[in-house]
Amino acid sequence: MNKYCIVIGIVFCLNVPVSLSGLAQSTGLTAFPLSNVRLLDGPFKDAQQTDLRYMMELNPNRLLAPFLREAGLPAKAVSYGNWENTGLDGHIGGHYLTALSLMYASTGEERVKQRLDYMIDQLEQCQQANGEGYIGGIPGGKAMWATIAAGKIDAGGFSLNGKWVPLYNIHKLYAGLYDAWMIGGNQKARTLLVKLCDWCVKLVSNLSDEQVQQMLRSEHGGMNEVFADVAAATGDERYLTLARRFSDRRILDPLLQQKDGLTGMHANTQIPKVIGYKRIAELAHDTAWANAADFFWTTVVKHRTVSIGGNSVREHFHPANDFSSMVESREGPETCNSYNMLKLTRHLFLSKPSNTYMDYYERTLFNHILSSQNPNGGFVYFTPMRPNHYRVYSRPQDGFWCCVGSGMENHGKYGELIYAHNDNDLYVNLFIHSTLEWKEKGLKLTQDTRFPSVSLSNIRLSLAKPARFTIYVRYPSWVTPGHMSVKINDRPIEVKHDGSSYIAINRQWKSGDVITVYPSMHTEVERLPDSSAWVSFVHGPIVLAAATDTSGLDGLFADGSRMGHVAAGRLVSQDDAPLVVGKEDKLASKVQYQLSNKRDMVFPVSGLFYQPKYKTLYLRPFYTIHNKRYVIYFPYASPDKLEEVTKVMKEQEQARLALDAITADVVYGGEQQPESDHNFKADKAEAGLFRERNFRNAKGWFSYDLRNAGGKAKKLRVTYYGRERNKQFDIYVNDVLLTSVKMDGTGEDKFMDVDYSLPDSLLNSAPSSVTVKFVAKEGATTANVFEVRLLK
Repeated sequence: MNKYCIVIGIVFCLNVPVSLSGLAQSTGLTAFPLSNVRLLDGPFKDAQQTDLRYMMELNPNRLLAPFLREAGLPAKAVSYGNWENTGLDGHIGGHYLTALSLMYASTGEERVKQRLDYMIDQLEQCQQANGEGYIGGIPGGKAMWATIAAGKIDAGGFSLNGKWVPLYNIHKLYAGLYDAWMIGGNQKARTLLVKLCDWCVKLVSNLSDEQVQQMLRSEHGGMNEVFADVAAATGDERYLTLARRFSDRRILDPLLQQKDGLTGMHANTQIPKVIGYKRIAELAHDTAWANAADFFWTTVVKHRTVSIGGNSVREHFHPANDFSSMVESREGPETCNSYNMLKLTRHLFLSKPSNTYMDYYERTLFNHILSSQNPNGGFVYFTPMRPNHYRVYSRPQDGFWCCVGSGMENHGKYGELIYAHNDNDLYVNLFIHSTLEWKEKGLKLTQDTRFPSVSLSNIRLSLAKPARFTIYVRYPSWVTPGHMSVKINDRPIEVKHDGSSYIAINRQWKSGDVITVYPSMHTEVERLPDSSAWVSFVHGPIVLAAATDTSGLDGLFADGSRMGHVAAGRLVSQDDAPLVVGKEDKLASKVQYQLSNKRDMVFPVSGLFYQPKYKTLYLRPFYTIHNKRYVIYFPYASPDKLEEVTKVMKEQEQARLALDAITADVVYGGEQQPESDHNFKADKAEAGLFRERNFRNAKGWFSYDLRNAGGKAKKLRVTYYGRERNKQFDIYVNDVLLTSVKMDGTGEDKFMDVDYSLPDSLLNSAPSSVTVKFVAKEGATTANVFEVRLLK
């Protein structure tokens, strides 16, 4: 318990009924409009303003260019590059509508509203020129949709009729128009949205449910969610029917049976679908679908999530019982995943208020979302958990990844769940410096706090007239039972902790009343969910990390290249990371909190690390560390296992780093984004999962483009399963036959790497890019290909 916390266990002469409620039987809550909440000085306000500057640096005409082009109208500027001119054209434009709407509601800045209105006016012209209600930036989109409407559907994980996830793309526009209307207050956006919904109703009107399900094999964002939202806003049942049709049964059915089949799946493809299941359940009062969404949330949060609140490696759910890839990979949790998990959490909390949801929401908000923006601007795609690695940030004119789009939204909506209410009562969910206006209640509230630097929050009320109602103040699970004290107007009140989650204070409130809350924080040690020997340190809800050095931060601010969002700089050996040694139940006591100034939290740690160079290490909140290598998860060994752990770690790391040093490029078969990043093409190809590893195979062919910087590649390495049988196929490199392969099932019962030397003609020409193509023999199939690696 730090010096700011005083535990009061007696009741002074104050007539205030106080209880804690787990809220399991409570009715649902309503979130306040963002326009009712204002952030005050602090890290969240800083992040909001940084985001605002970034957004306003963007040229709206460049974002609009794909929509104008596809409508046959002259563009006013050249389209942006990166993902915005390589097939996902227009997706950032949709995100931008949402981001502007959120930022306008959160700040009231008129220039943001003007930018939003301009975007909507230009999109209106596109819709009129297209006819039939369509708007889109997808290259050749109108011709593609016509083939869909005719029942000609060829869908893969990241393609639909030869286009890069067009449903995912257009979902951003649907969501942006909805938010421009419902949050940004633009009534013209409503007209555009309804017409676009009607266009989609017609698009699938002649398709069977089976054909729609086939189409949904392609990533499609939260199409079901937005149609449900439009149904609720308009009262038109057709859109709720459309929402159900756009619900992927391959994911829904196992969840309805409470089955976790997520391993190997592209994580962010699934989360928006589940938000849609939950939204439909709310409107249709469908308990089964609501339970399916809750089961998904529980599975991901309890079994697949690291301490900062993020999940997935290389965008895919890895085995829940094996987090080794999490601490080995450059490509850790994706920001879009946490963006969508918070959307799902918000729905679940409001429908069934529980501290379980708010604990996760708070943890992820402070540690992943807040950390995902550089203080000088720029958004993060992957946050590596690998010790001594680093993050890459976007630049406004160069990077147009999915996490840039969701990133612009993230930092404009911090006020969405600080407070909530029912018909009569108020809920204080988060300790964030802010104000609230509840107009219907005649209530204005100011929450004055420097949390998490100081474990104290003063909640001041201003009321038009005295009123009796209940204020529920969250009792976080990170507070030790009995260590949260509360005062009203400087008088302590008794707080009895019964394992529930909110302090319910019912009284006659008057203007000038002040609730003072002291939520005592302490430090805990958290292992990875698979219980492997990696630990992170968490102070209250704040994840602590060590900044190590600034060397080799290649591409720290990304250029516009296809893979610029990946931190491709050198890997530091894990055996060089600070190794924690000691009795596990004593580790947290070594971490002591200091407040160096009004904001900075510092935790000097001594006598905890094995390596002499880490005799004293300073831990800080992860969200404050930028432009540096860092450690969140520390390797751990008990004293009696130290020698064994260090020996194994060193041997494994030597092998991994040796392979990394000779790798020109690598692609993991069957993993959606890695394949897309390597220009995957195919005919009659399928992806699958075997022994919890993704693979790609084909009865026709498939190919990848691999980078060969400096033309140094000498070999191709392909990973197969040794006992495949009846597989016959050829491998081509830049259209030159490399080898013919026949597998008859006589190999070993394990994964095996096979090296093929590149032909002399290729070595002599030293191309900067190499196309590797796997072609099945007539009447045969390729082997399952798990990994394709170009070796220097």
